[in-house]
Amino acid sequence: MATKTLEKDLMKLERSYWQAIKDGDVDTALSLTDDGCILAGPQGVERINRERFIAMMRNAPGQLRDFQIGSDIQVRQLDDDVAVLAYTVHEELRVDGKPLTVDAAESSTWVRRNGRWACAMHTEAISGDPFGRDRVRTT
Repeated sequence: MATKTLEKDLMKLERSYWQAIKDGDVDTALSLTDDGCILAGPQGVERINRERFIAMMRNAPGQLRDFQIGSDIQVRQLDDDVAVLAYTVHEELRVDGKPLTVDAAESSTWVRRNGRWACAMHTEAISGDPFGRDRVRTT
C-alpha cells in the first residue's frame, strides 16, 4: 500500500510530466523519463530511448493545450522503488490546426533509481465503448 506522501509525490511528478508536455519542455520531460521507457496506446507499443523521446517531443503532430487529471487516482506501491498509478484525464489538444478533446484512462509505472523517480512505462486508453463500437464506421 502506498503512503499518502508517496501518492502525493508521484502525482506531483505525473502532473509535472503533463505540464512539461504542454509547455514543450523537453528537458523536464526527459528528466522524468526512464531510458528505455515503454509507451502503449492507440498507436501501438514502443520502447523509447533518449534520442527517440527527444524526437517525439520535438515532432509531435499535435499540441497539448490543457489537461485536467481526474480525482479517481489510484496508486499502488509494489516495493520501495516501484509504484504504479492510474487515473483519468481530459485533454484539450490542437491537431492538424483544429481543436480536439480527448478523455482517456492513463497509467504509469515509476521506478526509483539513485533516489530519483522516473517513468518506466506509460499507457493511454481512449475512453469509450470497450469494444470500439463507438469508433467503427460502417459503409
